[in-house]
Amino acid sequence: MNNQESLSKVTKDLMLIEPFYGLFLIGLNKKWASVGTACVSCKDLNFYLKIDPDFWETLPHEKRMGLIKHELLHIAFFHLTDYSHLTDKKIANIAMDLEINQYIKEEWLPEGGCTLERFEHLNLEPKKGTFYYYEKLMEEQEKQDEMMKAICEALENGESEVELPDGSTMQLSNHDWEEVEKMDEATERLLKAQTAHIMEQAAEQVVKSQGTVPGEIASILEQVRATEPPKFDWKGFLRRFVGKSTRIYTRKSRRKFNKRTPDFPGLKIKQQKHPLVAIDTSGSVCDEELIEFLKEIHHIHKTGAEVTIVQCDTAISWIGPYDPRKDFTVKGRGGTSFQPVIDYYNENMQKYSCLFYLTDGGAGAPDDFRGNVLWVLSSNEHSQGDHLPGTVIQLN
Repeated sequence: MNNQESLSKVTKDLMLIEPFYGLFLIGLNKKWASVGTACVSCKDLNFYLKIDPDFWETLPHEKRMGLIKHELLHIAFFHLTDYSHLTDKKIANIAMDLEINQYIKEEWLPEGGCTLERFEHLNLEPKKGTFYYYEKLMEEQEKQDEMMKAICEALENGESEVELPDGSTMQLSNHDWEEVEKMDEATERLLKAQTAHIMEQAAEQVVKSQGTVPGEIASILEQVRATEPPKFDWKGFLRRFVGKSTRIYTRKSRRKFNKRTPDFPGLKIKQQKHPLVAIDTSGSVCDEELIEFLKEIHHIHKTGAEVTIVQCDTAISWIGPYDPRKDFTVKGRGGTSFQPVIDYYNENMQKYSCLFYLTDGGAGAPDDFRGNVLWVLSSNEHSQGDHLPGTVIQLN
């Protein structure tokens, strides 16, 4: 049986055992390529499933089933679009695998697979999502956990497995983030919509044939239907609208040549923007507008930016970092003045890349206007911003 025939057999068996994943697989572009094991790549708003033919030949049928489902889950869980902002890609790789391997039968997983059981000493909760595992693993890395130290060193060296402190070995995935990091927000949004469409079609076919859509997929589709896209291309704007303040992250990369010491990995440098985002919390801003503002702030955060929020009516009532995991309490609800925020920004311009001021525009123009400021008016038809200095946009 050649590789194409064996892949067809995997597809047919998935159709019988887990029909959603079988149908999802049929709807994807597939390609044989020398990629080590298997991976997912993006091109022309489509995902491509790439499989290494030499590696494929070494696997028994059930492990091939697990390999294919593993890659399908990366796509279905939107790992390539929703988590590109995570700064430590090595830890993100492990967190993703910890999430999706919980949905693959144990006998389908490779020997020494990356599972919660391998991290038993961390007491990780099951099925809590990539971000939960990422945060927990980052905490352990900071504590110099021996297991995490060994894993990170192996990933830095491009190794596909690691020997753990207890003498056992664990298989590692090293997903390629290069293509995703180059995407602008509009492309990411279109790619995600295209993927959701394929998933919806597969789910509809399963239901029509009296089958059952897996619980994890049904939950994701519910979230996709409920999540509103950003009303502005924040990622593209931040790329163009850069101020003085950026945070520099470096990581070693075997793909980048080290000119000074060729035998050592090169360094990949990435800048993180740090916008100051002001929210107009005066009484003229209604609850619907505040909700609209918070949704846009969440999308700003998802670009990978470090976001500091300042709330202000006639005076600044709160300044602090945006944390999507915490409830947000609105303070103020009095009159309106833009001057306190402008004064604060003028005094602290070295800290921030730019200022986004989210408002209904219901106040006089501030004095002593400096720096990179974008006025973001709510979609309310009564919003007015013609009198405001600088760049003004309206959400729609």
